Amino acid sequence: MPYARTLRTCCAVLAGGLIWSGCSSEPEPAAKRASPTTTAQQKPSPTATPSPTGMDFTPGPERAPKTAADGVRLARTVAAGPEHFGPGFVRRAPYESDPAVWAVLDGDCLWQQSPLPSGVLASLTRHSELPAQGGKGPLSVSAVVTVHRDVRGADWELARTLEEVLRCPQQQLSRSEKITGLLSQGTVFGAGGNRYADDALGELGEYYSDDLGGPHPYYWDQARIGQVTVAVVSKGSKGRTKEELDAATSAAVSSMLIRLQKELEAAQ
Repeated sequence: MPYARTLRTCCAVLAGGLIWSGCSSEPEPAAKRASPTTTAQQKPSPTATPSPTGMDFTPGPERAPKTAADGVRLARTVAAGPEHFGPGFVRRAPYESDPAVWAVLDGDCLWQQSPLPSGVLASLTRHSELPAQGGKGPLSVSAVVTVHRDVRGADWELARTLEEVLRCPQQQLSRSEKITGLLSQGTVFGAGGNRYADDALGELGEYYSDDLGGPHPYYWDQARIGQVTVAVVSKGSKGRTKEELDAATSAAVSSMLIRLQKELEAAQ
């Protein structure tokens, strides 16, 4: 399938600043984003001529998830496991979340688990890691797939994620983990090299842990196709480089987008 070759070249947040590597039929170097101190979405280039879907595939309405069971099945098919992040990654316990709940950032900038709202069919998170070895700490990663009832709900999820960084540049992930100095950038299809998703965004910051210390690099990459969003969070530790997080994040997001398009594509 042509989009499989295309997607394998995409989705990178690189060291030194917020950078997004767009998809193309041939690999191309990452292009520096607009100033990472802003979170406004870029507008598509007026010369862009996207297909009706905006990408190299045609979704089939009959394949769109409509029930919670549809959403859970799709999320489990698409969500990245350890094999999608690169060699040496293993499952981290607990491995898979309850697809009937999702994380919500409260008014005190603390992440909490909450039942899904009526507009969300399923939200699944899988946790993996590259174990500590050779003097390096673990590289922790999580893949998230959220299936909304409609495109509007998925679109609003990305808009809310951008707003949350403005509201809470420091966030408490748990009692023992926090992220600080968050920056984010959103990119719509046709802008900034984005030829692989209706919308995409990236965040970077510094990660602190009671067990692992800090600061360590932190990345969140997210993309939307239709009513579905996929995301990967990567958290570094002692000895882990931004390039390592980069490679793992890029591989997992690309693999999820490939599987998502295959699941939503109209029958030939």
